[in-house]
Amino acid sequence: MKRRILLLLLLVLAASSGLSPAAVPAAAPPSQAQVPLPAGTDEVLRVFAGKSIVVNSPDPFKRVSVTDDGVASAIVISPNQVLIHGLKPGTVTLLLWNEAEQMRSFDLQVLVDVRSLRETLQKILPGEQIQVSQSGATIVLTGVASTQEAADRAVALAKTEVPGAVSLITVPQQIIANSVILIQVRFAEVDRKALQELGINILSTGALNTPGTLSTGQFAPPGGNLNLRGSIPGSLRGATTTFQLNDLLNLFFFRPDLNLGATIRALEQKNLLQILAEPNLLALAGKEASFLAGGEFPVPIVQGGAIQTVSVQFKEFGVRLKFTATPMADGIIRLKVAPEVSTLDFANAVTLSGFLIPALATRKAETEVELRAGQSFAIAGLMDNRVTKIASKIPGLGDIPILGKLFHSRSFEQNNSELMVMVTPQVVKPLEPGQVPVRPEFPKPFLDNDKFDGKTGEVKNPAGAKP
Repeated sequence: MKRRILLLLLLVLAASSGLSPAAVPAAAPPSQAQVPLPAGTDEVLRVFAGKSIVVNSPDPFKRVSVTDDGVASAIVISPNQVLIHGLKPGTVTLLLWNEAEQMRSFDLQVLVDVRSLRETLQKILPGEQIQVSQSGATIVLTGVASTQEAADRAVALAKTEVPGAVSLITVPQQIIANSVILIQVRFAEVDRKALQELGINILSTGALNTPGTLSTGQFAPPGGNLNLRGSIPGSLRGATTTFQLNDLLNLFFFRPDLNLGATIRALEQKNLLQILAEPNLLALAGKEASFLAGGEFPVPIVQGGAIQTVSVQFKEFGVRLKFTATPMADGIIRLKVAPEVSTLDFANAVTLSGFLIPALATRKAETEVELRAGQSFAIAGLMDNRVTKIASKIPGLGDIPILGKLFHSRSFEQNNSELMVMVTPQVVKPLEPGQVPVRPEFPKPFLDNDKFDGKTGEVKNPAGAKP
């Protein structure tokens, strides 16, 4: 009977020669815990970073391996026990072999002990709605913090556990109401202009018995107060001709013996113009303020059916600025700015019912930025490049090779302008009662101390003068 019982026990042990299954605890195991191997499909082992667990098996181990030794290490400490030590957060694969060369694999998760971090955040930042979770090898902070300072302190605490902690904490913006914002704006426009002109007018007071002029008409023909007299030779000897010039252009040549002259216009001109405006505006927090330095031009509007009437509406143009400033509790000023510069453009004007209505050449931008008080931002690159070239020639004569250049005239104009806008917000605080504002400094005083009495403001009598 005893032999049968012993044989039955041997059969049971032989049937259980594989790795014995056991359930994995839901929470992460504590330090130096005795953990049976998981079974079934949930083959997952968990250990905290910096902590260790001991895995037991009824079947002796022969070999053990971990895919990444930097995340966790595994050591066989006895035929039926493996010591696993978590080094840093992450997930690796643990491989175990028994003496029969049977292999099983497990997902070994090295976790961060977020429980201690949660307790620390509750002690240091009570009342803050900040949650802590782990994603892969890092810690993720989520939730809502009351201030940006509280969010920064929570991130600093999390980085003591994991240097690469990620913050997804949102901080509601708190608007400072009833505060006054000063906007300092600088408009700078640089206008470069290049002009080139070249033309020739030929004047004859009797050359080849023919008085007259030859011009392309692009520049002013002869005429004015300067009298040029000449005589026509040949059969018309004694006859005289008279021309008047009001525009000598650049160069003027005249041969009385040939009765032939020429006026040449060759100009090259470069201009540089810089326009600077510095408007300063005050506005309440969250309220829109605007500025316009320019004017209005009338636009006729035709109304009515059978009997039409004309009304006039005025359109604004010039340097315009619209802004809305919202100061926040953390010192940030949320600024929405819309600068605009427009000028009258008569080149593209239209005529309506006999009225000439000019077009508007406009350059504008609109943006929204966040700045601290005293910081500046610039809007540049609003370019306006225009090139105009006008060429004229006399038909036939202007097509002659080489000599045809004498019967040509041209005008070349190039305009290049750039607009730059710089904006600086400031938070303005009112003066306290009795506080004297800072007065402007003048390079020269308005009153002469030697002539005026500082007490009464009366003029002192010069020496020897009678009262």
